[in-house]
Amino acid sequence: MYLSKPILQRYLLRFLEVDLGLGDITTSVLISSQTKASAKIVLKEAKPVFLAGLEEVICLLEALEIKTKSAYQDGVWAKPHVELILLEGKARDILVAERTVLNILMRMTAIATMTKNIQDRIKAIGSRSKVAATRKTLPGFIYFDKKAVAIGGGDTHRFHLEDAILIKNNHLILVGSIAEALKQARRTSFSKKIEIEVSNLEEALIAATLGADIIMLDNFPPKMVGETINALTQKGLREKVLIEVSGRITPETVLDYAIYNPDIISCGALTHSVRAIDVSLKIEK
Repeated sequence: MYLSKPILQRYLLRFLEVDLGLGDITTSVLISSQTKASAKIVLKEAKPVFLAGLEEVICLLEALEIKTKSAYQDGVWAKPHVELILLEGKARDILVAERTVLNILMRMTAIATMTKNIQDRIKAIGSRSKVAATRKTLPGFIYFDKKAVAIGGGDTHRFHLEDAILIKNNHLILVGSIAEALKQARRTSFSKKIEIEVSNLEEALIAATLGADIIMLDNFPPKMVGETINALTQKGLREKVLIEVSGRITPETVLDYAIYNPDIISCGALTHSVRAIDVSLKIEK
């Protein structure tokens, strides 16, 4: 995933503006505008973490003319209590940026670490499944949440409603049937995949027979996922569709689904329930 540096900086500076308001009155009262300082961002976790957000943090700091140095990059493991980034610049600028850069780093690294751990566990049992994010993200932070998932080895799923057609239960209630929904959905561009949510085995077979690209098995118990995939296989339909399982899937239960080899396992917990990692910024005058 890539955003050009000017666009990325614009996003990041907006986050800083929200935190800053009309100015940091504490720092402006106590610290001279000419005071220079060195600082370090330190990982305080007791276990290794899979890093994400370093690119964003460094990009924001550079926009404030703060020099940075790091032996790390996104997509690698960092051991407990290491120094992630060294900083040099105006003390005021470092203090103003502190909370924003830490918030970005602590959240993105937490998401990447959870994703990496889940995907490694899936791979360890020989499953071909891939864990995916959902759109249950922080408002305004969807790009960064999903980038962290990608860094951790997961799939981003849709960023926006325009990315693909996803026919859900509420759509079906209004349209009337799977057949009619798929018929109408085909009016969109050939470039857009069509996914449909189903609630039982019979609906899955109907959707596959009618040519859906992706079938979402929503709130299926693991055993029912296995039965549905087996039925699709027996009817020669399995290789014609992608299978996504979704609904109340947690990091603890993901392997219960992965053993049946669905293509995608959506896990909202990657972004809506992640615990931020512990990092801090320490001034070294």
